[in-house]
Amino acid sequence: MLSFNMQHQEFESPIELCDTIKCFWYNNREFGTQDTDFEVIPDGYAEIIFHFGGACSIVDKERGGQPLPSPFIVGLLNQPAVFRSKKRLQIIAVRCFPWTVFDLLGLAPVKDRVLLFDHPVARLQPALAELVDTGNIMPAVNLLKQYFLDARARITTVDNTLFKAGYAMRDTTGTLTVSQVAAAAHATVRTLQRKFKRSSGYSVKDVASLMRFEQVRNHLWLDPDTNLAGLAHMLGYSDQAHLSKEFKRFSGTTPGAFARKSKKKL
Repeated sequence: MLSFNMQHQEFESPIELCDTIKCFWYNNREFGTQDTDFEVIPDGYAEIIFHFGGACSIVDKERGGQPLPSPFIVGLLNQPAVFRSKKRLQIIAVRCFPWTVFDLLGLAPVKDRVLLFDHPVARLQPALAELVDTGNIMPAVNLLKQYFLDARARITTVDNTLFKAGYAMRDTTGTLTVSQVAAAAHATVRTLQRKFKRSSGYSVKDVASLMRFEQVRNHLWLDPDTNLAGLAHMLGYSDQAHLSKEFKRFSGTTPGAFARKSKKKL
């Protein structure tokens, strides 16, 4: 178990951005003087990450640590990603719906788990760094909010199919079938799948599976004694074995092992 101190804050997305951005967040971690690895578990979002202070790398089993610029994008993960830092690492991030992040930035969708990209949003780094360094977190978040409010205003055509599909998926935490999502979006399955692939690089099923996994993860994190059979029924898995299989696919561990680890943190 990692021994570092962490502070975490989340900030609501302005109403004008609620269809594209889930929230903004700030994280402050103290690692000590040695390089320390930490794990990020998959969820149903894509994150635009600005970081300050200690260097940040993603750890690759074959190539070791790959330094990451600021900002970078963490896309949809299909397994845990390991990052490395030391001393004090501060992050301000934008949590986006995966079917909106690339349109918001004007980029072609990429399926990589971590995306290094060249974009004008990187020009915010010096101003954000100065604010974060002086402890002005809320003004830094507001600077990011304004940037994306302006970016959202420049998007003249909004795909209502994706908006409706995304709302249905979020409202039901990924438990709808693809055909049910298509019906909620007033589209054919074929049209919806094509638009999802074009906007995010992933299928509807990919995103829904991660949304559902995230719900299991959160339940076990907050209540490690949660009944898995009941949770499987509530979230639309065929049975407990199906839940366990999906959970291990995304987390690399069993629900039971994750629950035991969660208990140690309580």
